Amino acid sequence: MKRGRPSKRPRLSQYTEHSHDGNTEYLQHRSFGVGDRGSLSSRTTFVVSQLGAVQSSSEPLFDAWEETLPSEPDDPYFETVDLMQETTMKKKRILNVPLLQWIPEWSSYLDEMIRLEGHGDEIAWETCSCKGEEPLLYRCRDCFGAEMVCYACVLQWHAHNPLHRVEEWRGTFFVQASLKLLGLRIQLGHNPGEKCYNPEPAAGDDFVVVDVHGIYEIGLDFCSCETAQIHYKQLFRARWFPATAINPQTATTFALMEFFHLLAFESKVSAYEFYHSITRRTDNTNTTPIRVLKRAGRGHDPSSVDATSAGECAVLCPACPHPGKNLPMGWEHASHDIRYVWMHTLFLAIDANFRLKRKLVSSNNVDPSLNAGSCYFVEETAYKQYLSKRGCEPQEKSTCVSHNAMNMADTKSLRGLATTGVGTVDCARHDMKLPNGVGDLQKAKPSTRYLNMDYLVFSVMVGFAVIVFNLSYDIACQWHKKLWPRMASMPPRLHLNHENEIIRFFVPKFHLNTHIQSCQMAFSFNFGKNVGCTDGEAPERGWANINHVASSTKEMGPGACRDTLDDHFSDWNWKKVTMLGRFLTGLFHSQSHVFPGQSMLRKVKEASRRAKLHREELNELQQSIPASSLSVWKSEIEAWEEDNTQPNPFESRVIPMTQAAIRRQLAEKEAADLQAGVDVSLHTNISPSVLIASGIDLQDQQRCLAADISSLGQHVTDTQKTKILNQSNALQCRLDNWAQIQVLYMPAVAPIQATEDACRSESTTTLKPEKFQLWLPSQLDPHLPCDPKLHECEWELRYAQAHDALNDVRQHIRLFTHLNTFRMANVQGQCASTRARTALDLAAEKKHASKAKYNAARDALTALAPSLAKVGSGCKAPAIL
Repeated sequence: MKRGRPSKRPRLSQYTEHSHDGNTEYLQHRSFGVGDRGSLSSRTTFVVSQLGAVQSSSEPLFDAWEETLPSEPDDPYFETVDLMQETTMKKKRILNVPLLQWIPEWSSYLDEMIRLEGHGDEIAWETCSCKGEEPLLYRCRDCFGAEMVCYACVLQWHAHNPLHRVEEWRGTFFVQASLKLLGLRIQLGHNPGEKCYNPEPAAGDDFVVVDVHGIYEIGLDFCSCETAQIHYKQLFRARWFPATAINPQTATTFALMEFFHLLAFESKVSAYEFYHSITRRTDNTNTTPIRVLKRAGRGHDPSSVDATSAGECAVLCPACPHPGKNLPMGWEHASHDIRYVWMHTLFLAIDANFRLKRKLVSSNNVDPSLNAGSCYFVEETAYKQYLSKRGCEPQEKSTCVSHNAMNMADTKSLRGLATTGVGTVDCARHDMKLPNGVGDLQKAKPSTRYLNMDYLVFSVMVGFAVIVFNLSYDIACQWHKKLWPRMASMPPRLHLNHENEIIRFFVPKFHLNTHIQSCQMAFSFNFGKNVGCTDGEAPERGWANINHVASSTKEMGPGACRDTLDDHFSDWNWKKVTMLGRFLTGLFHSQSHVFPGQSMLRKVKEASRRAKLHREELNELQQSIPASSLSVWKSEIEAWEEDNTQPNPFESRVIPMTQAAIRRQLAEKEAADLQAGVDVSLHTNISPSVLIASGIDLQDQQRCLAADISSLGQHVTDTQKTKILNQSNALQCRLDNWAQIQVLYMPAVAPIQATEDACRSESTTTLKPEKFQLWLPSQLDPHLPCDPKLHECEWELRYAQAHDALNDVRQHIRLFTHLNTFRMANVQGQCASTRARTALDLAAEKKHASKAKYNAARDALTALAPSLAKVGSGCKAPAIL
């Protein structure tokens, strides 16, 4: 049996005479193959043969089927016609990809969509099909065709279809019309079109029906004849499901319920999401949902779709500064005025989402993007060219903490992925996606990710002709370095004249605490000028909405994935824009219309109240500070706001005293003594400072164990008992080991320990570990001998412990106050109240534990002060009651 790699040539070949043209005769070569899974394939080529050779032979040149070719391709008798094969393959590829057939015709598709917005061919008709004299003003979106009809016909046609969507022509455009307002009445209990001699209108005459196409308010009459059924039965027989059995005023169609039932099975959509989809289908804030190109007006441009500029089809944030749209004339002259600078500032938030990854499926040739940079994603070709040219440049080492947001993105397997996520640039104030502010993240080293964000940020900034930019980024402290040298190597169209602009960099508030102290001071929104209450976390809130489509988009091709995300981003922005009318409710009203709701009005009132309260508290604080200090502080703050290279007045000028810092200082001091040849340690692993620090830690563990025991109820479970016993046993072992080493440094403690052991042996009671006396220097009688260095070590550690504990007490008090305020304002119901109460109890327990630690440190300082000639130093700190 033949072994080895199978031949790449076709298994079956057939050669037949095909045709001849003049003096040239062609042979048809047809090859058949069988794939690994049994699939069949065929390939046809044409070869040219010498005319004489064919004519001189009466037998076929080759057998009907051969497994191999009779001669090599360079045989002088044969010449493959590649041009015909190449043309055939191109046509086949286009026929197999319908999208490639559609792209040349999308201008015609857009024209047809715009045509549907007007009369179309119906404008040529002057009379209705009923031969009446009434004007043609109405058409139905759900009936077949787009025929215009008169008033009488639209009512007659929809007696059997009362839930269709009807539009009325207003001279230059169509508006949605209500069949109820047109006079259509729906009679239950009789056949459609029949009248009841005793009709009973629905309560309030505002019956609502929820259908697949939307939510409708209809004119409904129940039948009140002698043989009439109860109201809910009449609705059932019309295939409408009533919301209540008594006096129903709302019903849903059976078609809607069946549709939601199947949709819930297949897509797991919730009833809440489904209902809001129906409401938007009914009325998308008084505006019909418009397709991207049609909304951007590309169908009316003589240059058509091909001339669409970058980002032109994106839904813009109406509250961001747009010169020529929402900024007054001469705004650029007032941009440096403190009264107006905040109005002319663009807030940008930069972030990346690694859930929106995409698998290595299809290609741009087969699945191109239809938007091609006209919405939120940048144009792919130029974007990838820039990354390929700059992808090998090294990135400088971070001087802040290790930011793992992008590093962790590459720890998982990247096999089979085309992109690892997307990077975005959002409006930080209004949480909206910006034109050309989205791009794919490639599979590369995290050090090259700066290039992605550089390209996206400058693609957005060049589209806004403003002077002041506030940029928020999780790693802005590192990213902003050498940003302008990197800009110099970017395409010229993305260059900014940054010398004439004000560009400030911030770190979002939630991410700020992970940075080093200097970054927290330099890049905080809390200390920035003219930034208000901006937190910079806008992209994080938007990810919660878009992450639901990640499981679908990761299976798509490149073009379909980008266009799908563009569509969802447009919908996100569109909902933001349409909700502004509700947020502004209560501020704008007229005699003809009043905006419903009180959201924005409530927020304005709350902001006004809090501003007044803040001013009162600030005035109270300023009255307690000397005027000279206030003047100095004000001048320092103003100088730093004008020039950030000046000393930051918000940076603490007092070195914080913590237990960790003191332990480090003591260890460094002992290391210096060892270098000088002075060794005061009496144990191999335990130095004097380590002994005292361990003793203080053991006291903390004793207090924690005592608190855990006191929190046990009357009916203790075996699990709780086991947990307490294990903690007690472990603590007792640590106490015994520590006491053995303590005798080396504090010999005076040995007689005391012996006396205590003798007393315990005579009594029947067992000493519990939480009540074990450690006899630290602060607990010894002043007349007993003890090394002064141990007193000094405990003093420094206790002083730092008091500071740490006091800070913890303050933090827990603030946390308790916040939780209680939130509970009073927002928590309702027994379950939520129980959880809130549990959180408050936990905060209170932590506060009491910190208070006990502070009081213990204060008592120790008070006891150590006389022996160290620091009388009164420990008493300066008051006890916490």
